[in-house]
Amino acid sequence: MAGENRAIGVLLQTLQDLAPEDFLQFKNKLSYISYKERRNIPKNSLKKASHAYTLVNCMKEHYGEDIAMQIATGVFEEMNQRDLANKIQDEKVKEYKQKYRAHVIREFLQYKEVNACLGENLTVSNRYTNLTIVTKAQTKREGEQETIDVSQRHADTGNEQANTAVTMARLFQSDEGQAPQTVVLVGAAGMGKTMTMRKIMVEWAEGVLYAQFDYVFYLNCKEISPTKEVSMADLISKCCPHRSTPIEKILDSQKKVLFIIDGLDYLRFSLLQPEDDLSSDPREEKPLETTLISLFKKIVLPESSLLITTRPTALQNLGRCLKGECYAEILGFSAAASEEYFHRFFDTDNKADTAFRFVKGNKILFTMCFVPIMSWTVCTILEQELYKKKNLTASSKTTTRMYVFYLSRLLKCRAGDSKQELQQFLCKLCCLAADGMWMHKVLFEEKEIKERGLDHPDLLSLFLNENILKKGMDHGNVYSFIHLHLQEFFAAMFYVLEDREETVGNSGTHVKDIKMLLENYSKSRKDLMLTVSFLFGLVNGKSIEYMDQRIGCRLSPKFKEAMLRSVQTRPRGISPPGEGTVKIKELAIFHCLFEIYEEDFVKRALNCFTGIDLHDVKLTRYDQMALSFCIKQWNGLESVTFKGCSFEQQVYKEELVTGSAPGLYWERQLVEEQQSPISLLCQALRNTSSEVKTLRLHWCGLTEGCCKDLARLLATHPSLDQLELGDNKLGDSSVQLLCEGLRQPTCRLRALRLWYFCLTSACCEDLATVLSTSQHLMELDLSCNDELRDAGVQLLCEGLQHPACRLQTLRLGSCHLTGTCCADLAAMLFVNQSLTCLDLSDNELGGAGVQQLCQLLKHPACRLQTVG
Repeated sequence: MAGENRAIGVLLQTLQDLAPEDFLQFKNKLSYISYKERRNIPKNSLKKASHAYTLVNCMKEHYGEDIAMQIATGVFEEMNQRDLANKIQDEKVKEYKQKYRAHVIREFLQYKEVNACLGENLTVSNRYTNLTIVTKAQTKREGEQETIDVSQRHADTGNEQANTAVTMARLFQSDEGQAPQTVVLVGAAGMGKTMTMRKIMVEWAEGVLYAQFDYVFYLNCKEISPTKEVSMADLISKCCPHRSTPIEKILDSQKKVLFIIDGLDYLRFSLLQPEDDLSSDPREEKPLETTLISLFKKIVLPESSLLITTRPTALQNLGRCLKGECYAEILGFSAAASEEYFHRFFDTDNKADTAFRFVKGNKILFTMCFVPIMSWTVCTILEQELYKKKNLTASSKTTTRMYVFYLSRLLKCRAGDSKQELQQFLCKLCCLAADGMWMHKVLFEEKEIKERGLDHPDLLSLFLNENILKKGMDHGNVYSFIHLHLQEFFAAMFYVLEDREETVGNSGTHVKDIKMLLENYSKSRKDLMLTVSFLFGLVNGKSIEYMDQRIGCRLSPKFKEAMLRSVQTRPRGISPPGEGTVKIKELAIFHCLFEIYEEDFVKRALNCFTGIDLHDVKLTRYDQMALSFCIKQWNGLESVTFKGCSFEQQVYKEELVTGSAPGLYWERQLVEEQQSPISLLCQALRNTSSEVKTLRLHWCGLTEGCCKDLARLLATHPSLDQLELGDNKLGDSSVQLLCEGLRQPTCRLRALRLWYFCLTSACCEDLATVLSTSQHLMELDLSCNDELRDAGVQLLCEGLQHPACRLQTLRLGSCHLTGTCCADLAAMLFVNQSLTCLDLSDNELGGAGVQQLCQLLKHPACRLQTVG
């Protein structure tokens, strides 16, 4: 290597510069000096080495380069040539630093991910995504508010936290004077602590980070063996790849040494040790706990720096043996960082965009993706779905299934725990979560944790945070679930997790009373909505099987019938007179049924209802997936109404398939369908076995693309009787698209209502064509389109005069009509044999126009019965 050549080159130059007598003295001492029982260089060989170059080669061949350099240093010291010895030693140390940095890059740059294929390695540089790290401690009240408002924190860390956010580079900097020597980086399980340490190691070795340190040593607490005695020198040597580690130089320059202690919570010993047992000698071998505590307390290597990572549950004991420490907390990904992670995970931007939009459409899932391990879980599942189907809207992976997979990932590292022990712990944890939900409680005192038997440090730290509180403002430690949604998940699990009586604990009046849970949610406790939704997902057969086989937890499906009845007896919406439908007016019901994802259960639950009636709801893509799934299983659905609802649109970029021209054309059609906000709804209505008669989409912000979907629905769903699209302001081109569906022979629509649709006379020619050909359209409502005007009426009358026209009701109120149109209307009414109702209200027809129409009403050929 270049560094090695430089070091040998320094030795060569040093020998060349020696006076002849000094050179002979150097050779003479080599003839009797020994190194670790190695034989001396034969005198004959030394005698032949009459020049510096041949002597250096002789030393290399006999000892090897590393030992040759050490021996040369020792010889110069014996010759009292300390300046030459230091010169060689300094070059050797410089060379070693380069070797060590190269070793660090080899060790930490690449890593193997869980579920990776054989030989598939990832690099930290390509996968690592910046995390939000803050240095702010909290009061108990602030901690409670942050736990409740964690979804907002995910979207925006907030002004206060933004002011205290730090980067990795600033962990050892201070705005208030002296930089800290000890930094404790706190984070819940799966929050990215170890990956962050890998990133620090790589960037230090590359010269990007922490230039103030000559050495950074990484100690993984999961891998340290506590069985034998070690010294600090031993721990340093284990981090180094070469036998020639300059331990003395490292120990002498301790100010330039950083120790990373990763995963302190994995250590299985007490951090409280008698002071007399501690050692200040870095070469003295002591039990592992004694050596590390000596380091933490700055008894040994007091000028070195420490970076310690731990879960929050180890903080209390750690704080007792640290001095002058600074605490920082990993909060996880910001919303922007979550999106960046998706792009780093997937091999193409198209897949990353598709997956991220899918997750963003599911608020519950999206807010949990601030936890890096949850982002990894979601990406892993969606990658498999994209590989199989490429269309995530057809995925059966519900939010509950994602959480179950996340739970199994968390517990994978706890394979040593018995199933019985794990089941008992989870029962107690779920009981805590359920009680907290009933009492609106997100923070739990340490005393309560112990009373419930949850003080199992290894398992507790997987699910609960120990909050960092400001000193002097609160007493004792408080705990919270990593995320409020995780508490809601475990609260649901409480009701279905099989347990023994002794593990239930004290849960007041709510012990396994699922009927009470459902009744309270139905009547007043809407905050329990997500808990109830998770409950439905957990009794899914596949979830029960997965929990049993992968996690070792048994879930009971015995409450399924009670849950079915709770849906069937939900409050029903009141139908308009004459419609006779029993409507569901809560979006949450569809989410519960989607989470259980069992077709037979969903069919039985919806059998009592005949309609959907949702008002003023922002429908995410996940909401639409839930609705679509239920509509497809709903045999008795007759009426679908959305008023003031918005449909989140997904720009779906599907790659075109190769093949014949028809195949490519169909793929393009699929792309266009995905771009429509109501594509999922229309697809579900086309694929349902029910005969939906009425579809109302009032004030729903529809786009022109929606009308393509609706036209296709009209052509393929002959039972559709009424279509109301009022107050959507779409315009003439959208009507043109609708007319393509209306002209299809399979269309049986009887009523089309397009009030407040921003129509002009330009659309009336297409409508007239439909009127002259449709055998089923009986009502056309074009009210409140004030640009329709007289010219539009003239075109409509051409279609109304056609003998095939069957229209019975025409509404043209508030269309900015004048008396000019009355002549066209009168001529049409004279020949039209079907129109019985004509609404011309709120128009300036004038006296002459009204008189003209009144005279026509008296004519025996006129069939009109009502004029408004």
